[in-house]
Amino acid sequence: MKTADLCDAHDADARVLDLPLRDFGGQIEFAGPVSTIRALEDNSRVREAVAEPGAGRVLVIDGGGSTRRSMLGDNLAAMAAKNGWSGVVVHGVIRDIEAIGQLPLGVKALGTCPRKTDKLDQGLRDVPLQFGGVVIVPGEWLYADEDGVVILAKPAS
Repeated sequence: MKTADLCDAHDADARVLDLPLRDFGGQIEFAGPVSTIRALEDNSRVREAVAEPGAGRVLVIDGGGSTRRSMLGDNLAAMAAKNGWSGVVVHGVIRDIEAIGQLPLGVKALGTCPRKTDKLDQGLRDVPLQFGGVVIVPGEWLYADEDGVVILAKPAS
């Protein structure tokens, strides 16, 4: 479903992420139930999540909007695609975009940075996030395409 159509059909229930996200993955359109991570410049929890079966879920990473360290690179993105994740949305930056662009995975982020994260085993999984003018709760549904990102409390019908 197109995000514009979802906004038209669900009006007040459709929450639109207000961030200048760019598309980097091989899939521009993706959707699925949300799993979340909150971590600043440490992608230890990202590695944990993408190593698990994705079952069509979308991983939403709140990296605090930091542009100093990339929260996702080609190895973790390839693992996410292999394990059945539908997409990854990063409130922060990623790297290895040429390789990520070849994967059957939706990836949206603020931009890029070649520097990897520290591995300090920090961060929280499956907690409510608040950024881009919306609250995102694990289990809600995320829909993404070239127009943007829409969050709904339950799957669109």
